[in-house]
Amino acid sequence: MGDTYDLLVIGTGTAGSTVAQACRAADWTVAIIDSREYGGTCALRGCDPKKIYTAAGEGLDWIHRLQEHHGLRTGDAEVNWNRLQEFKRSFTDPFPEYRRKSYREAGIDTYDGRAQFTGERSLKVGQTELTGEHILIATGAQPRPLDIPGEKYVTTSEGFLNLEELPGRIAFIGGGYISMEFANVASQAGAEVTVIHRSARPLKQFDPDLVALLVQAARQRGIQFQFNTEVKAVEMRNDAYRVIGESDEREVHVSADLVVHGAGRVPQLNDLNLAEGNVEAGPRGVRVNAYLQSVTNPRVYAAGDAALSGPPLTPVATLQGEAVSQNMLEGNRVSPDYTPIPSVVYSLPPLARVGLTEEEARKQELHFQVKYAETGRWFTSRRINESFSGYKILVEDASEQILGAHLLGPHAEEVINVFALAMKAQVPASVLREMVFSYPTSSSDINYMV
Repeated sequence: MGDTYDLLVIGTGTAGSTVAQACRAADWTVAIIDSREYGGTCALRGCDPKKIYTAAGEGLDWIHRLQEHHGLRTGDAEVNWNRLQEFKRSFTDPFPEYRRKSYREAGIDTYDGRAQFTGERSLKVGQTELTGEHILIATGAQPRPLDIPGEKYVTTSEGFLNLEELPGRIAFIGGGYISMEFANVASQAGAEVTVIHRSARPLKQFDPDLVALLVQAARQRGIQFQFNTEVKAVEMRNDAYRVIGESDEREVHVSADLVVHGAGRVPQLNDLNLAEGNVEAGPRGVRVNAYLQSVTNPRVYAAGDAALSGPPLTPVATLQGEAVSQNMLEGNRVSPDYTPIPSVVYSLPPLARVGLTEEEARKQELHFQVKYAETGRWFTSRRINESFSGYKILVEDASEQILGAHLLGPHAEEVINVFALAMKAQVPASVLREMVFSYPTSSSDINYMV
């Protein structure tokens, strides 16, 4: 094929792989490039390995809750961190070669190294110059810079997932997905955990009433919180760390054996030399039009976390990859539909949402009812001794359409998909109320939520 291709793809994660495979199937010449192991964040450093870790926390949490009311006897159940690492690696270690092999078999050329633009349709990878009629940027995201003294002492979520041993005291900077999920895992595995967050509550994208319940649950499980605290520095002190924060003009100190960055991620674009490619980008990604095409260089498209479009979720990367493939192959005609896409925090218990929050709906001046209740005394929660659960459903007055659904509690990560399907198919609340679900299940609670 030489060094000239119909398509150059930067990044081997979900979005990049989707576009590369689709265009190659259409008989395009395709090359794909990555500076790290092939597979991307979700498979190697994010969603999948994270879910393996959270399963360990869930298992211990079930044991602790059922011991009290069910007479369950398990002895001193604990997480064997080394075994957990081995199990995680049984998924992650083979994946890069599996992904690389799939490219070879499809006839996609592979390059290793960081790509940099040298022109509007050209890239340099190491000493190799590549030219493409089209270029896809699908480089994913990376932890945002903290810009504080001692940042070098802070590990990332990837570092946490690769720990050989679990330290005794862990401080998480930030109150987003990463901190709220890993804090539960670490706490269940025996670590003393503190979450330091600059605002009054974590998980700002989620319903505040349910987040407040989740914080109560986390505190009961032993997690400590420092809210309204801005981290100013991290110091090394006697083989341990001290996180220095500021809260209400007073200094706050948190001692830890490990400090984890959970304060958000930004698109990984900083060293692509985008200016040489005439590709405009901002702090949230490459600026694209409705078709995910660069607004400044029509040869270039962006998808996944690298694009300034859509929520930063793996299913969204797939959706965008499929749209980009069609637009490249057939001309711009497909714009991704981001509604409704559910989002889940794999905390204890899990927290899920789809559609609008109450605040968002009020800003749009919509007319709706709010169905809200705490459900710790409902059978589905009480039977497993889960005290912290609840829901908030927004139902439009005239149409009875579901505008938003917010769930906290057992199987929230699964039940939210029923609401997402109802919203997509425009199934009104009246139909959900009449639906006969298998009983007793978490889904059967939907009848009473709407």
